[in-house]
Amino acid sequence: MLFNSLVQFADQFSVFNVFRYITFRTGGAMITALIVSFICGPFIIRWLAARQKGGQPIREDGPESHLITKVGTPTMGGFMILTALLVSTLMWADLRNGYIWAALGVTVGYGMIGFIADYIKVTRRHSKGLPGKLKLLLQVFIAGAATMWVVSITREPLSTSLAIPFFKNVLVDLGGFMFVSFAVFVMVGASNAVNLTDGLDGLAIGPVMIAAGVFALISYIIGNSVFSSYLQVHYVPGAGELAIFCGALVGAGLGFLWFNAPPAMVFMGDTGSLSMGGALGIVSVITKHELVLAIVGGLFVLETVSVIVQVVSFKLTGKRVFQMAPLHHHFEKKGWAEPTIVIRFWIIAMILALAGLATLKLR
Repeated sequence: MLFNSLVQFADQFSVFNVFRYITFRTGGAMITALIVSFICGPFIIRWLAARQKGGQPIREDGPESHLITKVGTPTMGGFMILTALLVSTLMWADLRNGYIWAALGVTVGYGMIGFIADYIKVTRRHSKGLPGKLKLLLQVFIAGAATMWVVSITREPLSTSLAIPFFKNVLVDLGGFMFVSFAVFVMVGASNAVNLTDGLDGLAIGPVMIAAGVFALISYIIGNSVFSSYLQVHYVPGAGELAIFCGALVGAGLGFLWFNAPPAMVFMGDTGSLSMGGALGIVSVITKHELVLAIVGGLFVLETVSVIVQVVSFKLTGKRVFQMAPLHHHFEKKGWAEPTIVIRFWIIAMILALAGLATLKLR
């Protein structure tokens, strides 16, 4: 909004030239989202608490300590993140860019799915929300629609191709149907992986911000013909605007973490976790770094794999590999303090983020 309104005056007034720089607008988006979170956060938390008698329902089969420490905390805090992200992105991004609308569409769409799931939980006072098959169907529909839009505005041969990390100029053309299916898998998988990770105060939002910061840099490089040529990565015209979206996501995440730090005043709920995972997924698809997302978001992958291994092991052998899944609950059962788990998982996320960034140079 600011970009579209003010950049037209750049030729007459040199001060408005700064709005042409993605780096400036990314910083502006981050700060704006942070300020919006700080201002709106207390009002949103009070509003949620007043309408959620008893707060988020706690899983009875979860860690026993949660029945004491988590009771009464309101959920749907993802609404705070989405508000700050939307306001900031619409203010600083070039709204003529189709990739911005694809990212916002997936993020808001998944947020709406999460909102419905959270609403069912708090109204029915049960930890199970939207039926799994229905949630999956809605996720697939939104991801599929967004992917087809992205394919239609991306130049050939990138539109339906998969880039392989560590190899320069290597593209695997999957074809229309296979690429859409793969992109849907990435977005749905990322969304549900973040959802599984969101089990402790501050645990999910930290790695989300780290991944968003990495993809802000990747987006900027991919959307810049000079930098992409130097690093021998595939140039995607227009993808640089996603750096602003990712910057806004980092700022919104920081603002939310202020209220989600232990002991949390609010939980992000499915409203936040599904939308944040979807946001990372769509950005990775647009920038042709879907496989790098598996590295950068390796913590989310690890949490998801722990659940799969636990379920498969119990069904086949009747035995559990972990004391409880996802993995962070296993360490809770082993006696680790909640802040210890959260900080150590953040450290793992940072290490994986550095490994993901290394793929830009190791070619």
